[in-house]
Amino acid sequence: MNFDTLVRELMGAADEGPLSSLPYARTLGLSYRREAEGIMIIMPFAKQLIGSPRRLHGGTVAGLLEVASIAQLVHVLGHEETAPGVKPINVTVDYLRSAACETTYAAALVTRMGRRIANVRAEAWQGDRDAPVAAAHMNVLLVRE
Repeated sequence: MNFDTLVRELMGAADEGPLSSLPYARTLGLSYRREAEGIMIIMPFAKQLIGSPRRLHGGTVAGLLEVASIAQLVHVLGHEETAPGVKPINVTVDYLRSAACETTYAAALVTRMGRRIANVRAEAWQGDRDAPVAAAHMNVLLVRE
């Protein structure tokens, strides 16, 4: 992942746009939208995202949650003069219900920000934000030089 490019992309003047700096995000067709609480990631439906018939593949939902977590962390850290690099330590995904073949949204919250470790919680939903299809918890190593 090109962290510096992602920081510039998310901290730029545009309030929304494609996530073109991450190859995996490009493959999933992800875009971002800046909101009052932070960054929302949008994954439009595409045929290559299907796992079981009429359901999104769990890996695409997990990828969406991981990108949302990193994007929110970049949003929070991007205001530092020299933002640290981020290296995921682990990601735990809870699949709460089947994800239908439709646009899926994800947003994250940094629940703890230490000097070396950050904890991030993310949720993905379709249509109703109060009915998530999956949730994730991610621990991230902050690489400060």
